[in-house]
Amino acid sequence: MSDTAPQENYRVLARKYRPADFESLIGQEAMVRTLSNAIDTGRLAHAFILTGVRGVGKTTTARIIAKALNCTNSGGPTIAPCGTCDNCISISESRHVDILEMDAASRTGVDDIREIIESVRYAPVSARFKIYIIDEVHMLSKSAFNALLKTLEEPPEHVKFIFATTEIRKLPVTVLSRCQRFDLKRVEADVLVAHLAKLVAAEDCKAEEGALALIARAAEGSVRDSLSLLDQAIAHGAGEVTEAQVRDMLGLADRAQVLDLFEQIMKGEIGDALKTLRSQYDSGADPVVVINDLLEVSHWLTRLKVTPDTGVDTLVSEAEKELGGKMAASLGMPHLTRAWQMLMKGLGEVRMAPSPIAAAEMVLIRMAYASGLPSPADLVKKLQNAPTSAPGSMPAAAPASGASVGGPSASAPQPQQMQAPAQRSADVVALRADTTGDHPKHPMPVSFEKMVALFQAEKEGILATVLTDHVRLVDYKPGSFTITTTGRTPNDFVMRSKQCLKAWTGTDWAISINNDAVEATSTLKEQHDARDQKRREETLEDPAVKALLEVFPEARLLAVRDRRSLDEQIEEAAAAEDGLTYDDGEDDKSEFDF
Repeated sequence: MSDTAPQENYRVLARKYRPADFESLIGQEAMVRTLSNAIDTGRLAHAFILTGVRGVGKTTTARIIAKALNCTNSGGPTIAPCGTCDNCISISESRHVDILEMDAASRTGVDDIREIIESVRYAPVSARFKIYIIDEVHMLSKSAFNALLKTLEEPPEHVKFIFATTEIRKLPVTVLSRCQRFDLKRVEADVLVAHLAKLVAAEDCKAEEGALALIARAAEGSVRDSLSLLDQAIAHGAGEVTEAQVRDMLGLADRAQVLDLFEQIMKGEIGDALKTLRSQYDSGADPVVVINDLLEVSHWLTRLKVTPDTGVDTLVSEAEKELGGKMAASLGMPHLTRAWQMLMKGLGEVRMAPSPIAAAEMVLIRMAYASGLPSPADLVKKLQNAPTSAPGSMPAAAPASGASVGGPSASAPQPQQMQAPAQRSADVVALRADTTGDHPKHPMPVSFEKMVALFQAEKEGILATVLTDHVRLVDYKPGSFTITTTGRTPNDFVMRSKQCLKAWTGTDWAISINNDAVEATSTLKEQHDARDQKRREETLEDPAVKALLEVFPEARLLAVRDRRSLDEQIEEAAAAEDGLTYDDGEDDKSEFDF
């Protein structure tokens, strides 16, 4: 025989902290006020129907109503049942002889309803009212509903009916018209977070506010779901709930990373976007959840665009509010609505695809490829203003598909139609070109880095990625340059680059590829990575960083971000190549992420 005393059976939080009265019922103030006034004035209905999503307290509310009507420590029905009398205790334990609970999901037939009809004639044994609580009432058959109608319309004075359902539309109108209906709403996230914080304190555990916010957001307004997730999180963290643990447990992506991913997509930075997605996937994020998060970001930014007060949300950090405000200001409504439509279509593809991550990557590629396309309104305006008789106003090179962009016989391109890459790029370049030919859109870039930055600024993501990752510079002069390639460039790369530069600078560029050149520099990506590595090494040698790592030995340096502008970084790189030291006259603008 063991000396250790048997441990009591554990009760899950959803049962342990089930509300016992209206005061502890959260998020349903309208229903509580209505019932309180009805009890005070004696205007009690004979049948109630409670509807709402799962876990908002329908069955719990039905039991509280039963206790309020039958509490023996009051002279009659009361809004504040004592919870200590025999009736209140037996109702809480679901063993009162006059409070009959029936699960309509398992008892759907007319014979089950006939038992109720036969028993309503008899007076209650010990309670003030005989109460029938029918859960999931929408599961009753049509014959069962019809058999109940007469009794439901004119029940004896000592009988009350309380129905609960999640599918209110499946109930016949004849039943709804005989009941007093209460719609239990989803509990707001901030109310749910405060409630979870109280329960964590009562359980003598610790939880980060960000972790509780994640649980509240995942519960979608359901109290029971939030308590189940909190129960799991406490077990996962051995009594200490952190945001990182909850994120791993739920398979969520970091919201800041989701915002960065959305920004990269809308800028046309395909390579960075795919790296961010793959990093989230490797960390355990579900591709379906990532696409859902991108949909939420698209919806949130659209609301910020329409109503800036939307940003006032207790579950959104100050950094997210600031970044969201900047993104909403920089993105147009056509781009946001197009992103929403593409993500909605892509969500179904990711769910059905044999490889969800591959489908998600294809969705991001499509979105980044379409980010540089003009909106339909801008397209129509530019086509209306473009001359039709002056062939010199359009780029000299025709699209690869053979279709003419300008001229009297040209037809307006369809924005929704997926064209061939070369044709679509040529169309976009033609529409962006200045029709006068006297005022170029951009000045002539003085360096190769600034020329690549021009492609990024104009959201030509594919060409910018090729120039950054797969091209080594041999020689550069404003208006011409020679490069070597790694063999990964598109076949029409030179033609498309010339068209873009012609449209932006008003000059015909000479671009040549010499793969035999030996004096080529490294790619811009390799140069950027080398600068990042050097910056990391210099940062780790910083006395402040060393002191910080001594205090927190398990900390890791994740990134060193450069807060300077792109022009400043390019000037520093150019100066370093010339053997000079670049100084902008300001203090160090690096910041560290641990």
